Amino acid sequence: MPKSRNSDIDKECPICGGIIWGRGQNVVLEEANITVCDNCAQYGTKIHNSDSKNSRKRQYQKTYQSAPKKKIKRTQEIEVLEVVSDYASKIKNVRNKLKLNQDQFAQKINEKPSLLRRIEIGKVEPTIKLARKIEDTYKIQILQKTDSTDINIQDNKFKKKTDVSSLGDIAFFKKKGRKDS
Repeated sequence: MPKSRNSDIDKECPICGGIIWGRGQNVVLEEANITVCDNCAQYGTKIHNSDSKNSRKRQYQKTYQSAPKKKIKRTQEIEVLEVVSDYASKIKNVRNKLKLNQDQFAQKINEKPSLLRRIEIGKVEPTIKLARKIEDTYKIQILQKTDSTDINIQDNKFKKKTDVSSLGDIAFFKKKGRKDS
């Protein structure tokens, strides 16, 4: 009869009672170091052995270090751009000077013609990325630098209002009221 490896077959999982095939997983469960099957390893914190092949890879990887990242000084002023107020007329004038229809104009900047129509009407303000694309392609100025005071006003515009209750708040109040009665 061929010899069976004791390390592979004789191990029994202390949690589920199943057979542990291979090395099993070393975990810490209720302050005890135990070897469990792969399925039961999720119930504890895994312990990584230092004598495995992976430790050599880790040591090798530790010798590789990426270049240090540039840190932005807090004293530097951040350049903030915004679209000028008369962007729609500027874009329309450039398109008319070049004698292009909206489809051709949009095709040159790889955008949908419907978006360009809404921008020319003034319904949609172009994003900074799109505005840069238009500026580079058609050599017009539709972006301008803003002051830092304008940034604070814009940030406050998008903050959640705390004095208004939402539907979830109302449902919570009703549920709380039922417990009291």
